Amino acid sequence: MAGRITRILRHLRLGALLAAIALSVAGCGSVDVNGSPSNLTASSPTGASPTGGGGATQSGGSGTDTPVISGTPPTSAIVGQAYTFTPTASDPQGNPLSFSITNLPPWASFDNTSGTLSGTPTAASVGTFANIQISVSNGVAGAALPAFAITVEAPLVISGTPATTGVVGSAYDFVPTTNAPPGTALTFSVQNPPSWATFNPATGELSGTPAQAGTFANISISVTDGIQTATLPAFTITVASPTGTNNPPTISGQPPTGVTAGSLYSFTPTAADPSGKPLTFSIQNLPAWATFSSTTGTLMGTPTTAQVGSYANIVISVSDGTLSASLPAFSIKVEAPLTISGTPPTQVTAGQGYSFTPTTNAASGSTLTFSIQNRPVWATFSAVTGMLSGTPTAAQAGSYSGIVISVSDGVQQASLPAFSIQVVSPLTISGNPATSVAAGKSYAFTPTTNAAAGTVLTFAIQNKPAWASFSTATGALTGTPATTQLGTYANIAISVSSGTQSAALAAFSITVTNATGSGPTISGTPPTSVNVGSLYSFTPTTTDPSGNPLTFSIQNPPSWASFSTGSGALSGTPAAANAGSYANIVISVSDGTNSASLPAFSITVNQVSNGTATLNWTAVTTNTNGSTLTNLAGYKVFYGTATNALNTTVTLANPSLTTYVVTNLSSGTWYFAVAAYTSGGQQGTLSNVGSKTIP
Repeated sequence: MAGRITRILRHLRLGALLAAIALSVAGCGSVDVNGSPSNLTASSPTGASPTGGGGATQSGGSGTDTPVISGTPPTSAIVGQAYTFTPTASDPQGNPLSFSITNLPPWASFDNTSGTLSGTPTAASVGTFANIQISVSNGVAGAALPAFAITVEAPLVISGTPATTGVVGSAYDFVPTTNAPPGTALTFSVQNPPSWATFNPATGELSGTPAQAGTFANISISVTDGIQTATLPAFTITVASPTGTNNPPTISGQPPTGVTAGSLYSFTPTAADPSGKPLTFSIQNLPAWATFSSTTGTLMGTPTTAQVGSYANIVISVSDGTLSASLPAFSIKVEAPLTISGTPPTQVTAGQGYSFTPTTNAASGSTLTFSIQNRPVWATFSAVTGMLSGTPTAAQAGSYSGIVISVSDGVQQASLPAFSIQVVSPLTISGNPATSVAAGKSYAFTPTTNAAAGTVLTFAIQNKPAWASFSTATGALTGTPATTQLGTYANIAISVSSGTQSAALAAFSITVTNATGSGPTISGTPPTSVNVGSLYSFTPTTTDPSGNPLTFSIQNPPSWASFSTGSGALSGTPAAANAGSYANIVISVSDGTNSASLPAFSITVNQVSNGTATLNWTAVTTNTNGSTLTNLAGYKVFYGTATNALNTTVTLANPSLTTYVVTNLSSGTWYFAVAAYTSGGQQGTLSNVGSKTIP
């Protein structure tokens, strides 16, 4: 009996989420599929990387002459800092090796001798560079690392000017600022904090009321986003004792310097008087849209869109009736609400380029940061311009949903509505039209396409014979030429369009010949359905009054069937992968001069669902930085009859699940993978692909 085969899945990347799942497909030891043992394997697809290293794919050669390549490239880079990665490669025969790369980031260089990828990204390079793949070759065979992405991030900056003096009994307060986008998880830390002060690791605020005079030196405040760290220059706070019978009041606080039109602005300073005298507040250059309280010092108001602009040299002061103190002059910039717009294309053909760049109403020169959720794996995204671009391959056909592009100016954020991109295979048209027909005999040809069922298609024809009619809905060319219409009708071209794509058959000719004798006849009713794994067989019945030898031909034969030109027999046994409908099949017979055809027919291959497979995986519990994962929403199971066609999806909205039974599987080999997703809709990359053969 087949045992349980387990492979460590690739890392699942969900923004900051990084975890590994182990998937196993159970054999007959733990699951019974119609009483038969399971034949299962587990393998890593291109793009999957086992925990701790890169799993390579191979091409060409045998297992003994194929080079080996490994390594785990860093997936992030910081603007202005050097990025470098060199894979490890060897050749069993000691042959010289050469390296190559696809989708090289424009800020990087690549060494074909060593395989080293290196470079220093600039601020204009902020964004994600996807589908990078490094390969090695010995001239005969090659191997490649899984495709990977590099996200370039702007350097983290912390700023602010802390007060360097204080007075015993008077409040002290300082809050630094950063350039991190809104919503970024930041952690602040402090070194050498004064004993009288408290520190907030969520905001970086240092505050307190000193009880004794002294000098508190080498105070250092830092911030980290889990990847980068930035630190303010070390500073000193000198606390003095109150002097004389009346000491001046103190005032502190950092008023917000921006507000969006239509939003509330509010700031209240912190003030105290060592002598305990009552305080009165005043303001200079009060904005027209704001009100001010002389009792509390509160400045507040809601500006309108007509009041967009900058309000400068605002000064808030406090007085105890004799002495006063003031905050530094500051400005408030009223900005229009940030908007983002644009209509992204929702379809792209495999092999063709996709590109979309949104627009905003931000003023020229504004510093904007774009971000994306659910970026397609085949696409690259620029955090500087918001451009989403890339060229999907045929293996990446499918729907990519829940894509959201957002923009932030550091104060506001706006997002486009979520959209989807459908990657479609190139439209094709096929078929072998008969090139001759006898006068008085019927002619019929209908092409086939690879368009999905239900697709609205429009067919067209050039140089249609005068005796024929043509259907723009099906592409059928039919007719019966008269004896007065003998001759050759050349350069007939049939094409099809889906509205976004088009394809055409090669031009062909039809020769109308003079009928001699009554010609052959053909009859029979072919079966129109067959079950997967069952034999299909049909042989037509023919006659020919002239007694000439007969030759059979077929248009649009199913890929799983064989055809005899001597007898006209169509036979074969379809596999599970052949389930579906095969249309416009036409069997014809010819005596060399005249021909006859059966009416076009279809064969439906029916799935026979009888198998099951049990999937098991380990739960995702932590983020990349080791913190506990709190927003895991569940898992998605993907399966299909090929590793690059996992077309069926099951969403399991239960984060506690670690097993699932897939049912109604027909005979054949099925492939399975799992991905985690969060409550925010972010989905991880697929696991390794396990497989199971249903008898």
